[in-house]
Amino acid sequence: MLTNPTVEGLRALRCETMAAGLIEQAASPAYLELSFEERLGLLVDKELAERDNRRQARLLKSAKLRTDAVIEDIQFSSARGIERAAVLELAGCAWVRAHHMVAVVGPTGVGKTYLACALADAAVRQGHSALYLRGPRMLEELSIARVDGRFARLMAAWARIEVLVIDDFLLRPLSVDQGADVLEVIEDRAGLRSTIVTSQLPIANWHEAISEATIADSLMDRLCWHLRRIELHGESMRRRKSTEAGSPVEEEPAGPGTPKAKRAGR
Repeated sequence: MLTNPTVEGLRALRCETMAAGLIEQAASPAYLELSFEERLGLLVDKELAERDNRRQARLLKSAKLRTDAVIEDIQFSSARGIERAAVLELAGCAWVRAHHMVAVVGPTGVGKTYLACALADAAVRQGHSALYLRGPRMLEELSIARVDGRFARLMAAWARIEVLVIDDFLLRPLSVDQGADVLEVIEDRAGLRSTIVTSQLPIANWHEAISEATIADSLMDRLCWHLRRIELHGESMRRRKSTEAGSPVEEEPAGPGTPKAKRAGR
């Protein structure tokens, strides 16, 4: 007789899954064999699982990952530089909890973006927030934010993200102002949050791609602090798939408005 008031009370407490579970238990004789503690435990477990699923969905939506990448779909290959043990260790996210950085470098089309997004997805599944930014557009957004007064708010928002993905880093050499902006982004994160950087440029050449030597020294010092490096090799996956399909080769990343790739470039 207390079921209806209890259900309404659970709904008032925003425990919708527990309310639905209580109705299910009342309608099924199978639950009568369980003790009160066991039935309550089942309700609590359902509510916690549903809340965790909703939180993951929110985090994944907010991350804006470029591809629907997951660790389980990665095609491990030592020849391509994708070592199973190293990637699975990163998927455990100890590096996120330790606030370390990951750099994925290699030529165009070898799967850098896919791997970076897969690692970010693994972090989201373990409850961490993430955000995908493409390097050139990040620089544009920072430049615009300085003009319209949003710079401090934007920096503060990015600083709170637990895993920031900067894709296509140093696609072009950085000007003095751009180098200073990137330094601000990384300074807010070094030792406090984790960052994944992908680049076609070998790490050894990063310093010379930053115009001002002092900024370059400071930025490299922070980027390389506890940096995990993954170097990918091989031919472009886009070139290979285009050749197999008999279509023209697309070497550059898709432009604005192009639908996200679905598990491409693995």
